Amino acid sequence: MEAKAVARYIPSSPRKMRAVIDLIRGKSVDEALNILHYTPKRAAKIAEKVLRSAVANFMNKETERRVDISELYVKSAYVDPGPMLKRVLPAPFGRAYIIRKRSNHLTIVVAEKSKKEEQTNKSKTK
Repeated sequence: MEAKAVARYIPSSPRKMRAVIDLIRGKSVDEALNILHYTPKRAAKIAEKVLRSAVANFMNKETERRVDISELYVKSAYVDPGPMLKRVLPAPFGRAYIIRKRSNHLTIVVAEKSKKEEQTNKSKTK
């Protein structure tokens, strides 16, 4: 089972957000939250909020049994560019510079670790 959370129109460059998201992709949720909490970037706070939302969505979906957060991992996390706001900055000699204010859409998918995945991870580390 998996759950996802999406944040749209984040006023940050996709490139800056990707630098943070690359740190948590494939990690356990506990480890990802620790990484994001101690990463000194503005994008990390936004990503942490979206990750917590994805975990909450998973808990709401899974009503039959109680799932521990340590059993979840970040299955996928990706950043797509959002719309660009174009602003004009007056420049010398009658010219104009275009300022592109970028935005992005962040999607984080969390899933439960299966026994099969844990065994393959253990065999790879040996």
